Amino acid sequence: MRKTELLIPAGSLEVLKTAVVYGADAVYIGGEAFGLRAKAKNFSNDEMSQGIAFAHERGAKVYVTANILAHNQDLPGVEEYFKELKEVGPDALIISDPGVFAIAKRILPQMEIHISTQANNTNYGTYLFWHGLGAKRVVSARELSLEEIRQIRSRIPEDMEIESFIHGAMCISYSGRCLLSNYFTGRDANQGACTHPCRWKYAVVEETRPGEYMPVYENERGTFLFNSKDLCMIEHIPELLEAGIDSFKIEGRMKTALYVATVARTYRKAIDDYLKDPALYQNNMEWYKEEIGKCTHREFTTGFYFGKPDSDAQIYSNSTYAKEYTYLGTVEEVDGEGRCCIEQKNKFSVGETIEIMKPNGQNLAALVKGIFDEKGNSRESAPHPREKLWIDLDQETGIYDILRRREP
Repeated sequence: MRKTELLIPAGSLEVLKTAVVYGADAVYIGGEAFGLRAKAKNFSNDEMSQGIAFAHERGAKVYVTANILAHNQDLPGVEEYFKELKEVGPDALIISDPGVFAIAKRILPQMEIHISTQANNTNYGTYLFWHGLGAKRVVSARELSLEEIRQIRSRIPEDMEIESFIHGAMCISYSGRCLLSNYFTGRDANQGACTHPCRWKYAVVEETRPGEYMPVYENERGTFLFNSKDLCMIEHIPELLEAGIDSFKIEGRMKTALYVATVARTYRKAIDDYLKDPALYQNNMEWYKEEIGKCTHREFTTGFYFGKPDSDAQIYSNSTYAKEYTYLGTVEEVDGEGRCCIEQKNKFSVGETIEIMKPNGQNLAALVKGIFDEKGNSRESAPHPREKLWIDLDQETGIYDILRRREP
């Protein structure tokens, strides 16, 4: 069996550290340009260097996205950016554009290059094409079934790697190459500025009656025409491994540290349990499913892995997420006397019972006995986001523990 990598997204240095601590073998991030998540916080070169050092100290890798579909005006900037990345030293670049690929090979000849799913990688001929040019890995298109991936694996060199998305939001457009956002708003999804029009509610206007909006009824529940369920393959780790996938990729570079920690920890345990003993994996399935449901998500689907999705893969009633837990903060310091310091993310109060989520898989209920600002002043609640606070709990915490609250 091929060695399997768990690849986790990070939109900030805080989230990168969380991903590594909670089980990532590798993390993919974006710099301040040329990636497909322009609205994510993204990384300065200095933050990138810090993140790479943090990951490498813990045996993890960092890949940097440069996967826009470039226009003429982008190429000089790409060249300068890659010269900067030569000093930063990520483990690989993720690229979709052949022109950008050529610049990377010239400026960073020793750098490992992974071909983004944006390049429409749907057959073994495409994999062989990129391998011949020097790519180490190709990210499979989301439109592929497991059987198609097995066939690709059987026809490409042993040293070539397959990366596939196994969890997260599904784009309605072919391999993520969407034109709707640019058409409706002038913000190009293929340049990193997608406005997610696939989640909007639509109506029909008849040509001779402008301004008269008529509802579109797929059924009695709503008009969300392109609103896919989220991908979740936690119940199918054996099939993913058997297909020969080298890297299990999680979607979500704009997600919170709570989301990243929850998904990373759950898939880490599922993979490790299966490799240790398939029976252990099956016995722990309810725990995996319960945990994966604790982060924000839409309803789940297995996407294209077991055949073409039918109407059940769509959500017709709304475009919102299910949210069982609220992220309160990540422990940054402990004082050895039962208090921990967090940067507060959402409101909570003294007297509430919250949950401590630990990297080792433990979840501990904890009573909030006290809240204090940096000057030691007591608070009854924590209403102001991003404020540094010391929290007195009736359970011990460690650095990188996450505090979360179950919603009623």
